Amino acid sequence: MNNLKIMTLVTFGVLGMMLPQAKAAEWNQSTTLTFPESVQIPGQVLNAGTYVFKLADLSSDRNIVQVFDKDELHLYATLLTIPDYRLKPTDHPVITFEERATGVPEAIKAWFYPGESNGHEFVYAGTKAAQ
Repeated sequence: MNNLKIMTLVTFGVLGMMLPQAKAAEWNQSTTLTFPESVQIPGQVLNAGTYVFKLADLSSDRNIVQVFDKDELHLYATLLTIPDYRLKPTDHPVITFEERATGVPEAIKAWFYPGESNGHEFVYAGTKAAQ
């Protein structure tokens, strides 16, 4: 776990300001998250700001995550994820991060919807999951 930094939305830290702004919708797991600093997602960096993460509206595949601006007018990314699992679900969204080199934005490793043990692990180029 040395290379994995886990933060929940109740922890005041880099993302501690997200808790009051988290919203969700059950079917597509729509979750509004505010990042006070830039973060990486596969293929790009999201600047500090508010974003909506949600599952693509596909009943056949629950492993495609879309990232929108806060008004859901601009789609930043549609990302293939792999299933992830937590032993204990929480009543709030959880974001986990992969550590990166100093001066580089942290990379979102996984996203868990409130009340769910199953989450969505992001696949980065060059990772074992991508192979």
